[in-house]
Amino acid sequence: MAEADGNGGLNRWSLEGMTALVTGGTKGLGHAVVEELAELGATVHTCSRNEAELNKCIHEWEIKGFKVSGSVCDASSRAEREKLMSNVSSLFNGKLNILINNVGTNVMKPTLEYNEEDFSFLMATNFESAYHLSQLAHPLLKTSGAASIVFMSSVAGVVSVEIGSIYAVTKGAMNQLAKNLACEWARDNIRANSVAPWAIKTPLAEPYLSDEKFSEEVRFRTPMGRAGEPKEVSSLVAFLCMPAASYITGQTICVDGGYTVNGFFFPRT
Repeated sequence: MAEADGNGGLNRWSLEGMTALVTGGTKGLGHAVVEELAELGATVHTCSRNEAELNKCIHEWEIKGFKVSGSVCDASSRAEREKLMSNVSSLFNGKLNILINNVGTNVMKPTLEYNEEDFSFLMATNFESAYHLSQLAHPLLKTSGAASIVFMSSVAGVVSVEIGSIYAVTKGAMNQLAKNLACEWARDNIRANSVAPWAIKTPLAEPYLSDEKFSEEVRFRTPMGRAGEPKEVSSLVAFLCMPAASYITGQTICVDGGYTVNGFFFPRT
C-alpha cells in the first residue's frame, strides 16, 4: 500500500483533481454524495435509469459550477454496467480515484412472501451491480495510484431491522465484500469501506418514515431521537475518499444516531 504521503501533492482534506463514479446519483443519498464530492473538487460522473431526471440534475449542477457528467444506465443490467464503465474509462483517460456503489432499492415483504423474481431483482440491483462494477473499475482504480471504493450499505446489514430479509442480505454481503477487497486490493493502492446508514430522509425511506408507527419507532430506538439527513451520510463518504483517510480500509461504519449501539434505550423526557 502507498505511504501516507503518497497522494500526488493533493491536499489531504480535499478531493481536488480526483475523478469519481457515483451510481444512482440523481436522488437521495446518491445525489447528496455527488454534490459533496463535487463541492470538494472532484470531477464526478453519475448514472440513472431516468434520462429526464439525469439531465435535470446535470443542468442544476452546471449552474452551481460543479464538474458533473452523467450516463443513462440500469445498474441491474450486466451489459449496461459494462457500457457505463467503458464510458467512464474514456471520459477519465483510463483512471478513476473514487467508486461509490450507491445504487439500491427495496421490496419490503415477510420472508415467506418473497418470490424468485423479488430475490433476483434485489440481488442484481443491490449487490451484483456493486460486485461487478468493482471488478470492472479495478484497472482504472489501480492506474490512478491511490483509489477508494465506498459501498452504500445499511444498518440492516449489521443488525436485524424489519425492512425485508433480502435487502438485509444484500447489505450484509456488501459489508463483507468491502473487507475482502480491502485485503485483496491493498497492494494496488485501493481502499474499500462500507457506510451503513439507519433511517435517512430520502425518497427510498419516505414511505417508511411517513408511517406514524415506524417514525415513532425510529425516534424511540435512536438515541439522537430523529432520522438522519443525507448530508450527514455524504460527509462520511467524502472523508473516506480523502487522502486524510489513507489508513482506513475494510471498515463498516454506521451512520445511525446511535441505533446499532442501543441495547435498551430509554427515550429522553
